[in-house]
Amino acid sequence: MGKLGAILMILSLIIATSSVHAKSQMSKQEKAWFRNLCRGKKKVAKLHFYLQDELSGPNRTVYEVSRSNITSISPTSFGQVRVLDNLMTAGPGRNSTELGRAQGLITFADLKESALAMNINFVFTSGKYNGSTLCILGRNPILGRDRELPIVGGSGVFRMAQGYSISNTYSYDPVADYGILEYTIYVTYVKESDDGVH
Repeated sequence: MGKLGAILMILSLIIATSSVHAKSQMSKQEKAWFRNLCRGKKKVAKLHFYLQDELSGPNRTVYEVSRSNITSISPTSFGQVRVLDNLMTAGPGRNSTELGRAQGLITFADLKESALAMNINFVFTSGKYNGSTLCILGRNPILGRDRELPIVGGSGVFRMAQGYSISNTYSYDPVADYGILEYTIYVTYVKESDDGVH
């Protein structure tokens, strides 16, 4: 057996041992919860909401945290990193019913096109999804229409979520530097079985 074969064999043993150890560390309650979740029914939901994107002023919700040495001369702001904590509302108006917050990280990550690499958590703070989150992760070509990003997970009601989101710029006021983003989300998730184990 060559060196590579020996290394692969050792790695396989380490992984197998770690897996057995992780299984033995799971409590009875955790095992019951996981079995219960796996027996649950798959549900589908369509969500529609708006993000209030306040880019400047005293109540801004988007802040730059970093930039590369070429960001200032890049036509696409390449290398700029921002964090956001946008209000999530049922309608496009600023005073529409609050559903939660969109919190995360956006990076200008394309040298040729205005496109973001996004990692955003939709944190629901009211309604039937109160206390739950959904996470999107992917590339957002911000000047296009019907921009699709994958749903990669969630918590609370949305445990084991998967799906996709479609976003559009609903409106943008260049004087106030204020944008309204429209999101439609199609998500599947597992509703826990009601057989008494939670």
